[in-house]
Amino acid sequence: MRIPFTKAHGARNDFLLTWANEAPLENLPSVAEAICDRHSGIGADGWMLVTPAGPEPDHHAVIRLFNADGSEAEISGNGTRCAAAFLLDSGLGAETVRILTGAGLKELRVGNRDGLRYLFEMDMGRPSWKPEELRFPLPLSTGTLEVTILDVGNPQCAVFVEDFEFDWRKTGAEIERHPQFPKRTNVSFVRPLDRHSIEVRFYERGAGETMSSGTGSTGAAWAAALRGLVESPVRILTAGGPLDARWDGSVYLTGPAEIVAGGEFYLD
Repeated sequence: MRIPFTKAHGARNDFLLTWANEAPLENLPSVAEAICDRHSGIGADGWMLVTPAGPEPDHHAVIRLFNADGSEAEISGNGTRCAAAFLLDSGLGAETVRILTGAGLKELRVGNRDGLRYLFEMDMGRPSWKPEELRFPLPLSTGTLEVTILDVGNPQCAVFVEDFEFDWRKTGAEIERHPQFPKRTNVSFVRPLDRHSIEVRFYERGAGETMSSGTGSTGAAWAAALRGLVESPVRILTAGGPLDARWDGSVYLTGPAEIVAGGEFYLD
């Protein structure tokens, strides 16, 4: 079977997008794992199935997201921007694109367009958290680590650090599958720089290390604000490039999305 795809990335967090009616009808987790494999597949952090909304008045499309390991996720901030670019390139959507995700309806406003490069501001909603989890002592194999646990449509765990000169990937892998998180969690390592900027590294549920993360950036900025370390607006410096967050009730995240390739994956 041949599966059409479009490849896009948001700050080097990359995704493959396929119209849902052109995807297999079964074994989708296995297909996601195969198509996202960076050696024997096309390679990506995730695979999205996109369904145009048809006559529905409140959104342009519905997306379903699979991580690179085949697990299904509620939402990706960077991935939803990529889906918006995919829709606009296909002639769907307008200056505002509304997409129904597993975390609810998300609205994206086009800030700039240059060919297949887009800049979107996305309403990420308002994160939720429990006061007792603002400074939560998480026991690990190396000792107890203080973390901030919150939800931005998917689970997030923010770890505040002075630098990245330690094996944060190993720590991230342990936190991702910690018994505290029965559905696993996304992990961000946050280094505050000043009142309006932070630097972050990401270890994401189902994908491992990623160059950036939209939901992770949202969670990191909000966690830093809850701790009194930053105030709106905040620039998030990721390994894949900067993202910008501001909040006024909801958190609004601005970042790029670029379509870079298209073709067919040959599914055995």
